[in-house]
Amino acid sequence: MGTALLYHEDMTAARLLWDDPEYVALVRGTEALDVEALRELSAQYDAVYFHPSTYHCARLAAGAALQLVDAVLTGAAHNGLALVRPPGHHSQRAAANGFCVFNNVALAAKHAKQSYGLHRAPSISSRMTPGELGVGHGPFLGPHSGSGAWPGVLYFSWHRYEYRHFWPFLRESDADAVGRGRGLGFTVNLPWNQVGMGNADYLAAFLHVLLPLAFEFDPELVLVSAGFDSAIGDPEGQMQATPECFAHLTQLLLALAGGRVCAVLEGGYHLESLAESVCMTVQALLGDPAPPLPGTLVPCRRYGERGEGRWAGRRPHPTLPRSALESIQSVRAAQAPHWASLQHQGQWGPGRGPTHICAMGRERGVTLTCLPAMAPAPSPGASSLEGRPLPLLPREPAYKVAALSCRPSPPICTAVVLTTPEATLCLPPGVVRQEEAAPQEEAEAWARPHGALAQGEALTVLGKVLCLVDRILDGQVGSGITAIPAPALAATLDVSIRRGLFHGAQRLLCVAVGQLDRPPDLADDGRTLWLNFRDEQAAALSVFHVSVPLPGATGGFLSCVLGLVLPLAYGFQPDLVLVVLGPAHGLQDPQAALLVTLLRGPAGGRVLALVEEEPKPQLAGILARVLHGEAPPSLGPFSAASPEFTQALGHLRGQLEVHWKMLQVAGEAGDTVLS
Repeated sequence: MGTALLYHEDMTAARLLWDDPEYVALVRGTEALDVEALRELSAQYDAVYFHPSTYHCARLAAGAALQLVDAVLTGAAHNGLALVRPPGHHSQRAAANGFCVFNNVALAAKHAKQSYGLHRAPSISSRMTPGELGVGHGPFLGPHSGSGAWPGVLYFSWHRYEYRHFWPFLRESDADAVGRGRGLGFTVNLPWNQVGMGNADYLAAFLHVLLPLAFEFDPELVLVSAGFDSAIGDPEGQMQATPECFAHLTQLLLALAGGRVCAVLEGGYHLESLAESVCMTVQALLGDPAPPLPGTLVPCRRYGERGEGRWAGRRPHPTLPRSALESIQSVRAAQAPHWASLQHQGQWGPGRGPTHICAMGRERGVTLTCLPAMAPAPSPGASSLEGRPLPLLPREPAYKVAALSCRPSPPICTAVVLTTPEATLCLPPGVVRQEEAAPQEEAEAWARPHGALAQGEALTVLGKVLCLVDRILDGQVGSGITAIPAPALAATLDVSIRRGLFHGAQRLLCVAVGQLDRPPDLADDGRTLWLNFRDEQAAALSVFHVSVPLPGATGGFLSCVLGLVLPLAYGFQPDLVLVVLGPAHGLQDPQAALLVTLLRGPAGGRVLALVEEEPKPQLAGILARVLHGEAPPSLGPFSAASPEFTQALGHLRGQLEVHWKMLQVAGEAGDTVLS
């Protein structure tokens, strides 16, 4: 199985036949009309033009979406992208609208539900107007129609809204429109009320709204209305999401529904930016690691930081959500009564304060997703412990295609260091067993401070680990896994950290799970960020040394990963991530796999997992598969975190968010400062 790409040359036949600025979708019965009749018909709709080939093209576009669903749900492909024209996200049940004739993704969701028995599927759209991977909002032919109820579909949209002053001016595009009847809580709108939203804003929306709901929903299929008018340089969207951001958002979606993601092309009006963004999306679908995000990551916290759009020169009402963080918080507040993963949010720290997604399934569902634009943020490496504000990097107003390219993958995607021959049987094709090692004298020198590494198997493994760290940082290997004898795990971790810093890593993130202590003489200088899950109280011993209790419930684990680990990791922007599963780590295999999967993003795929040697090396095989680009297994039924755990996590976030801006979920932060 691979990634399906659907396209047909005939879909390019429809074009504007007269000099008229109105643009939009298709309608049946236009094949025999002359130009004047087509013009007259088009004038009856909003932003639509008809062509004799419109009906043919629209049927191809809808059919491509259905065929993609067939390919993914029958196992012919694991995921895919349908390159279609005309788009579909604005069309209504019986009316063309906004360049759209048939709602391709809505039809795909209905097809998945009726033909394959799916009962839960999310649909995601990011657009300028509701309904795509961009900045708009459009109607979805389920929660947005009739009684507002289409059981089994979770719909998410982020879109340019500007207090209903941006097209299509729909009241139901605001955050408090959450569905009706049996669909209550299954419509999620995230309205952007100013332009210039960037990478950090879109990532924050995923981490603090979309992904918590999607994991709780547990879909069987993800449908993405993939519009790119939120990409940088787009004249309609006026947002700042870079092409790399779309790779990250797609990679995060692939952690859902066993990786069964169907993306359908929607809008996008800057051809170079559109091409780069689609390329990045396809690379993510193929399993390639997402490239590092440019600039630093700080979400928009105050109105006017990124531009005011149509509100330039005017001030909106002071109680309305204005910044990205205020919009995110308004969505969380509106959805909290309907989702356990968002409840107890008032216990979070001092910061309390469109893309469309639609989901369906057979007790699990389909997800539809659209992705928007992003903006640069300050680097944590430059942050001071006194909490001084970090400078934003300068932004160039014009998009420069020369700065971006679809990059090749490392020669070796994933390498493993294993101590038992039978462990190789668990490895997927393409994963290489690491045999090369550092010279004996060099390994002995690095092992000298640790008696546990002095000789035998531990020293042999260490030599291979040293070589593997070097090859990952040099770009020869994408990621790696090492099985280590239990007595030597802590010492090997210490050496791995020092080797990474010695070999040129400017920032190294270590996520240690289990009874593992931070190396005592490791400098707290901002080059390393230590996150430890262990059976102790939550504590921030410094900005770069954080300890979290081992979560029990699925909801607690997801809250930790989505609400703490990933925001810290993206804010830190490491060159290398070490994930260590130590004594009594307590994670189930699917949890460990999801943790490793999600940590591929912040470091451009450069992840090295250190695990204890096991009699049955099943875990090493699972981790090798997810590092190789496969989707992690399902976490199983959702169980909510306890109020006590949520409160402890919220207090910890409150201490840290002054320095780590990706933790914030509201417009204003508190004054807590760590020393």
